[in-house]
Amino acid sequence: MSHTNIDHYEYHHREEHSDSALNVTDGVESQPIVNPYFKRPKRRRLSTDDYVKGILEGNITILSQAITLIESNNRDHYAQAQEIIERCLPYAGRSMRIGITGVPGAGKSTFIEAVGGMVTDLGHKLAVLAIDPSSERSGGSILGDKTRMETICNNPKVFIRPSPSAGSLGGVARKTRESIVLCEAAGFDVVFIETVGVGQSETAVHSMVDIFMLLQISGAGDELQGIKRGIMEMADVVAITKADGDNRHRAELARAQIFNALKLFPLTESQWSPQVLTCSSLTGKGIGDVWNTVEDFIRHTKSNGFFQANRNRQSKYWMYESINESLKSSFYGNPAIAARLADYEEAILSDRISSFIAAKELLDLYKSESR
Repeated sequence: MSHTNIDHYEYHHREEHSDSALNVTDGVESQPIVNPYFKRPKRRRLSTDDYVKGILEGNITILSQAITLIESNNRDHYAQAQEIIERCLPYAGRSMRIGITGVPGAGKSTFIEAVGGMVTDLGHKLAVLAIDPSSERSGGSILGDKTRMETICNNPKVFIRPSPSAGSLGGVARKTRESIVLCEAAGFDVVFIETVGVGQSETAVHSMVDIFMLLQISGAGDELQGIKRGIMEMADVVAITKADGDNRHRAELARAQIFNALKLFPLTESQWSPQVLTCSSLTGKGIGDVWNTVEDFIRHTKSNGFFQANRNRQSKYWMYESINESLKSSFYGNPAIAARLADYEEAILSDRISSFIAAKELLDLYKSESR
């Protein structure tokens, strides 16, 4: 049926039923979803003084905005972020920085919620930051599972912040360390730095914390399988999680196995013997022991001078890391390098030039362009 015939049919159809009690109207025109007269108010851009004042007052909103500046790739934002960090530095450094990593399924989120609730009950303020190296592959945000932390998410003494959603591990780690400074200046005296990925992220976390904690589960076959020797050597405390119900015996067995394995490693520079504990984030059993061990470690390292020596070494390390990251960014961002890089790659693959000579020529080109 054509469009004209349809109109004709509908007209006569309405005429035939004009005496009907049922009356169908044509309706009204669709209205716009957004009010055309609505104007979004422009948000005033905060000055560096506004940021510093808000952070020192413990304003969470301004703290979040300042961390967003740190994560931004905008040059103006980066410059302002560095000013804010510099002015907050005198008020930072007064927290316990605790690194937390663990095998998949170890229950890091539940553990952090359990310890976090207890820590705030003791009068502390807790900030939870994270390093997620997988973000540079997926480009996605992390800490989506933190929505499960219903208790501490609504706790005014807790601040939870995901890592930047993209970038190299070195860049993400540097931004996380800068965020620590702002959190400490805002009054958070306990900072958890969680690593969500595996591999080099543990080393990055270890280079910015006072104590490194490894979460492990039992009942997964060989208790030492999948744990890299390097991670075990970095661990100051190992917590066997989910030690409740029928799993308690297996957790104790895992604790004994890991404790015996750790005894084979030489004593660390901190002169601390790594402790292995069992705990249950659901029942709370053993959580207090884990926190007491953390405090024992901090007291031990402060008394023998390792605490401050370690922080000094970390500060030097991050100075060099920042230099390396900046030089790398400058090199690959140079237009002359970007224009020639593909040609050199092709020359290397066709064996017309060696990798080392190609690198030298590109570096020489970069130096000449930088003059």
